Formats: sequence, C-alpha cells, structure tokens
Amino acid sequence: MSYDMPIAVQADFTVLYEDAAVLAVDKAAPLLTHPTGDKNEPTLWHGVRELLAYELACGGQVSLVNRLDRETSGITLVAKTAEAARELGKAMQQRLLHKEYLAVVLGSPLWSSACCAEPILRMEEVAETRIHVRQCCHPQGRPCHTEFDVLLRVPARRYLPAMSLIRCVPHTGRMHQIRVHLAHLGYPIVGDKIYGGDEQNYLDFIETGWTPQLAARLYSERHALHASALAFPLGGTTINVNSPMPSDMRLLLEEA
Repeated sequence: MSYDMPIAVQADFTVLYEDAAVLAVDKAAPLLTHPTGDKNEPTLWHGVRELLAYELACGGQVSLVNRLDRETSGITLVAKTAEAARELGKAMQQRLLHKEYLAVVLGSPLWSSACCAEPILRMEEVAETRIHVRQCCHPQGRPCHTEFDVLLRVPARRYLPAMSLIRCVPHTGRMHQIRVHLAHLGYPIVGDKIYGGDEQNYLDFIETGWTPQLAARLYSERHALHASALAFPLGGTTINVNSPMPSDMRLLLEEA
C-alpha cells in the first residue's frame, strides 16, 4: 500500500504486553492511532493489523480500546477478540481503567500536587477561535477531573526556560483533557501548538510544517505528553503495563 505522507511518519510501535485476548503497544509520536478523514498515511491501526495478520485470518479482530492524539506517545491497548473488546468497553464505561501520563510543562508550579476539576467544552461554543478542535474550561462544559504531581523541576538553562515533569492522572476522558487542565493552571505542556499560549503556532505549523521559528517558540516538535502506565481488568485479574519516558522528553529535562 502506498501512502501520501505530509510529515515523516512511520508505523512505529513496540509491544509491551500480549496474551491471547489483548495487545498493549507503545505508540510513537507523531503516529496517528486510527485512519481519519482523507489522510492516507501509516497509522497504528495499520501496523497492528499487519502484526496480527494470522489472528485476523483465524477470526480475530483489532479493536483499539484507547486512542492517543497524534503527538501523544505511549500505551495503547488493543483487544484481539470480540469478548475482550466487550469486557474492556464495559470497563471503560465504568472508569475501571487506571491511566497515568507524564508531561513536561513550562514553568515550575507553586504546588507539589494539584487537582483540576474544571468542566471542558469545545471553545467555539462560547468564544472565538481559529482552531476547530480547541477545547477550554467553562462552567457549561462536561464534568472533568485530573490530578497532578510534580516529579522534577529543572531551572532555566541557556537556551531553554524552566520546565517541570508532571505525573498526570485523568479520572475522566474528555478531549485534550490533560493539555487543557495544565494550560488552565498556568503550566502548558512544552511543544503544545494549540494550548501553549498562541493559536498562531498551530496555524503556522499547519501551513509550513516544523520550522526553526516554531522551534524557537515551542522548544519541542510535538507536545511532550506520554501515556506511561495503564492498569485494566480482564478475565478476573488486573493487568498492569508501563512504558518508559521517551528520549525526546528526557532531553528537555537535561540540566546541562
């Protein structure tokens, strides 16, 4: 199959856990999780289907249980059977999947731990925005709850501002939830083109791709958010999967 690739994308992922019912993989950024719109490029879905070709030929399936944004790296869970898909779908509805993320943010929070419970809705419903997918905190939004813990603070360096590593635990699953809540608290994720403070960053990226000018403003080619831990119930037991922080995020935190 040939692809039209507007950016350099490969179906990069590694297997973290596998049994007869599920597969947990570590998705790289900026890989799309699932085919969308008119884009004709590799996706995680394509790569997993290729990996599980034998299972598919024998009546199995590929059901993506959780989906990460293109620029978010980390754990994605795949059901390989209809039974597993149903069980995990019910667990998702009952909020029985425990997810943790790592984020590198701009600044050094005044708190060590924080909770944000601001409702979220699509910004264009209440305010002007040039970005259709942009969300915002607003009283009319849907209930939303995220917990944060500061794991590391790095002072400003010669070419980089002060940054912090944050552990993020979402208790709901709203669109862009972690990114919106961190920006609302005043500590946007490094490299976030939508919530980093200036919508023009996103618009410029769509028009020109990654440029030295954007690098000077954003410090990272993608938003520095990684799905690092996932615990889920299946078949009467709880399965825990972990993924280490990727190298691009580690480099942002180097003090030298």
